[in-house]
Amino acid sequence: MESTVQHIASSPIAPRPSHVPESLVYDFDTFADLGLIEDPHKRVLELMRDAPPIFWTPRHGGHWVLRSYDAVFKASRDPESFSNEIPQMQAMLASLRPGAPRPLIPTPITLDPPRHSAYRAPLQSAFSPKAMSALKGDIRALAGELIDKVKPAGHCEFMLAVAEPMPVTIFLRLFGLPVEKQKEYRTLAKQHLASTNFDLRATQERLRKVASVMHETILDRGEHPRDDLISLLWRAEFDGKAATLSDVENYCVMLFVAGLDTVMNAMGHGARKLADDAALQATLRADRKLIPAATEEILRRYTFTLPPRRVAKDIVFEGVAMRKEERAVLCLPAADLDPAVFDRPEQFDLGRDKPHIAFGAGPHRCLGSHLARIELQVLYEEMLARLPAFRIDPEKPVRYHGGHVWGPDELHLVWSGEKICK
Repeated sequence: MESTVQHIASSPIAPRPSHVPESLVYDFDTFADLGLIEDPHKRVLELMRDAPPIFWTPRHGGHWVLRSYDAVFKASRDPESFSNEIPQMQAMLASLRPGAPRPLIPTPITLDPPRHSAYRAPLQSAFSPKAMSALKGDIRALAGELIDKVKPAGHCEFMLAVAEPMPVTIFLRLFGLPVEKQKEYRTLAKQHLASTNFDLRATQERLRKVASVMHETILDRGEHPRDDLISLLWRAEFDGKAATLSDVENYCVMLFVAGLDTVMNAMGHGARKLADDAALQATLRADRKLIPAATEEILRRYTFTLPPRRVAKDIVFEGVAMRKEERAVLCLPAADLDPAVFDRPEQFDLGRDKPHIAFGAGPHRCLGSHLARIELQVLYEEMLARLPAFRIDPEKPVRYHGGHVWGPDELHLVWSGEKICK
C-alpha cells in the first residue's frame, strides 16, 4: 500500500531584519524541515546542539523560535510580551457593519489575561481531574474495542486504526457532535492546522468551514440542551453577560481544532516508542504500575506542540532584541530536551522527577491535559494487555508531519510473522 501523505514544500528565504544579528540566524522550517519529516526529535537534538537558545529562522516570512526550557517557560508566563491576541481580528470586530457576518475568534486561546481567565472558567470544572476520571471506563472500553478489532490480522496502520478514532470518538461524545461525521471533521481540522497561509482572510475562511459543520448542532443545543460541552457553553456567562451564538461558535471552533488532532499525535509518538523499544515493553508488561511514569517520560521525550505567539511590544528578552508584531514560536519539543534542565535528555528514564512542559505553562496551559493523560495511560495499558510484543514494520518507515503539532502520518505496527497487506 503506497503512502498518500503529501508533505509541505519548504518556504522561501526571507531577508534578515537589521536588528537581528547573523549569529542568531538558524535555518529551520517548523513545517517542512527535511530532518523533522524523517525524525522530528532527532532533529530537535541537533537544534539543541547547533542553534542558539533563541534564534531567528528565515522561513515563513521570518520569525523567532524559542528552544531553551528557560526561554519557553518565561515567555509562556509573560502574555504582556508574548501575546496570543490577534489585533487584526479585534479591529475587524470594531469596524463591523450592521448585518455583516462576525469574524470567528477562537476563544479563549486568542485572549490574554484577564479576559482569558473569564472565558476559560466555564470549562475548568468540565475538564477537571475528577470529571475526566469519570470517563475512564468508557475510554478503556473503546480502546479495547479498537485494539481487538485489529489484533487478529497481526498488524495495523496504527494512526488510522487506533490513534485517530480513539481520542476523536471520546471528544465528539464529550463535545456533543455526531460521531459518525468524524472523518469529515478530521479532514477540516487537519487542513486548518497544516496550512502555512497566515493571512487573516484565509484563516477566517478555514474557520468558517469548521463553524459551518457544527452550526446546526450548536443551534439545536441552544434550544434543546443535553449533557455535553456545547450545552454547557450555552449556559455560561461571558463578561457578565449570557452566552450569544457568536460566543458559543468562537469557543466551539477552538475546541474542535484542538480536540480533533492533538492527542492522536501523542498516541502516535507513544506507540512508536513502545514498538521501537522491546526492553521497555517487557518492563511495563512485568510491572503495569510503571505505565503512568512511562506516560510522562514519553510526553517529555517526544513533546510535539509548538504554540505560536505574537511579540506584543519592543522588548529585549533573554538578551535578544525583538520588535513589536514579530512572530515567535515556543518550541516545546526542544524545551523538554534541554540538557540545562534534564540530565542526559536524549535518554528515556522512568525515574525522572523533573516536570516536563509538554502541556505548556502559564495561562494558556492545555485545558485538556487531564483527559489526555488518562487516554494515553489507558491506551498503553490496553495495548500491552491485549497484544503480544509488537514492533514497527521494517518495510514501512515512519514519516512525520510538521507544523504547530508534530506527529506520525502513518505508523505500521506488526505483532506476528505476517507481512502487512499491500
